[in-house]
Amino acid sequence: MAVKIRLSRRGRKKLALYDVVVADARAPRDGKFIEKIGTYNPATVPASIVLDENKAFDWLMKGAQPSDTVRAMLSYRGVTLRRHLQIGVIKGAITQEQADAKLAEWLKSKESKIQSKIEGLASAKQSAAKARKEAEIKVKEARAEAIRKKAIVAEATPVESPSSEAPAAEETPAEPQA
Repeated sequence: MAVKIRLSRRGRKKLALYDVVVADARAPRDGKFIEKIGTYNPATVPASIVLDENKAFDWLMKGAQPSDTVRAMLSYRGVTLRRHLQIGVIKGAITQEQADAKLAEWLKSKESKIQSKIEGLASAKQSAAKARKEAEIKVKEARAEAIRKKAIVAEATPVESPSSEAPAAEETPAEPQA
């Protein structure tokens, strides 16, 4: 039986959420699975990956084949590096302590990269909001200036209303009173 680690879709239309599952390769995408090992939400920025790395590592060591997307996620989280280092330990190329040190160093650098990306996105969002607010203030001031100019022009040139002209044209001479 060929075992795959792949995504199983859930969620509503145009708002997909995925479960990372271990399933028989012949099972349908959203069908029966052996074990759920995590979730993936591509709608968030950056995409959120919640993964039980120990279970994923165990399944990889047993021979489960990840799909392309899951392989990228496992690589992003360091599970494939851990597998690679563990195979080196099994073959005797490095010791377990060296493998653990390399993995810890990689995870530390990866965490700092992820944190800087999140901070960069947050600062970009704040600067975009600030720019929108400044543009809105500029438009508001332009409208206020236009209204003020219109009021000044209206005060400087009195415009006779049509209602005041009509009675003047229809006036009849007053009759003398007896």
